[in-house]
Amino acid sequence: AEDEVTSMRNRAGFDHLEFKPRVLRDVSDIDTRTTVLGRETAMPVVLAPTGFGRIADSQGELAVCRAAARAGLPYTLSTMATRSIEEVSHAQEAQAAGAEPRRWFQVYVWKDKGLLEELLSRAADAGFESIMITVDTAVLGRRERDVRRGFTLPPKVGLDTIVDGALHPGWTWDFVRADPIRFANVVGRDDVDGSHAVSLADHINSQFEQSLSWADVEWFQSVWDGPVTLKGIQTVDDACIAADLGIDAIALSNHGGRQLDGAPPPIELVAPVADEVGGRTEIYCDGGVRRGSDIVKALASGANAVMIGRAYLYALGAAGERGVDWVLDFLDAGLRQTMALSGVRTIGEITPDLIRRRPDQT
Repeated sequence: AEDEVTSMRNRAGFDHLEFKPRVLRDVSDIDTRTTVLGRETAMPVVLAPTGFGRIADSQGELAVCRAAARAGLPYTLSTMATRSIEEVSHAQEAQAAGAEPRRWFQVYVWKDKGLLEELLSRAADAGFESIMITVDTAVLGRRERDVRRGFTLPPKVGLDTIVDGALHPGWTWDFVRADPIRFANVVGRDDVDGSHAVSLADHINSQFEQSLSWADVEWFQSVWDGPVTLKGIQTVDDACIAADLGIDAIALSNHGGRQLDGAPPPIELVAPVADEVGGRTEIYCDGGVRRGSDIVKALASGANAVMIGRAYLYALGAAGERGVDWVLDFLDAGLRQTMALSGVRTIGEITPDLIRRRPDQT
């Protein structure tokens, strides 16, 4: 959004923290397993919802959900995905080898509550265990990079696209052979399925509920029989309200810096939020996570897990499904290495005394 200050600060927030490593400890057996929403996961990482997956690769969300299943991590399907609820469920079940794959469904507060109920019902039938409500998009932020590029949904092919496509023949060949990109969960509804090219701002401002409130959150709780996460919490006050309402988890998130430029970096919110609501609701740090060391810093600050979006989406664009596998392995290896070098063996041993704010950042 705008000058992209928040996007840069999301990353810089991790750089402002440093470790206080303990040495001469037995770190021969590192265990990254933890519990997220009551179930064991291979490491404290949740794959965040990202829309328009097939812009990056023709397999789109199917490639990502399969990689998540192999890694033993929860995958969150976006409402604005280019693969449907049912396709993702089938792809994960076919991939699973023993352990039950974990899939969550992200929803926006749409004006059409009937459509929302239909989507939630389909998600429940397809074995999605929880929902994640995005609450920071009553209107779309001014994403000037999108404006400069003339970005629409579905994408329109112009001269710049042709030139860029010639420079990336593998991606271009994959793209032109694939079916047209649509919002797969609402195909057939011409006003919302992406059949006609529109700007993202026009789409959101016409379909999303600008009058959303805590009453909408309670409505979701009344129609969904399972865990609920709120994504887009950016203050301690709102975190406290969410905990008071019995929300199972909150994702501290500024939408990757794509909504309000000047919003606080999630990593800097973790500690004050954990001080107020830790233990009453799970806390996820969403934004700026690029390495395993970032995961440790977030957990030491008080988070239960982190969420990643850009990391796997860029990997998907670069190398398809094997790119997503690679980035998840990269995070796992970095997490294990950071734990060992910091002198901790389990996730439970990652405590606030493991990190401090750099002296030049106080």
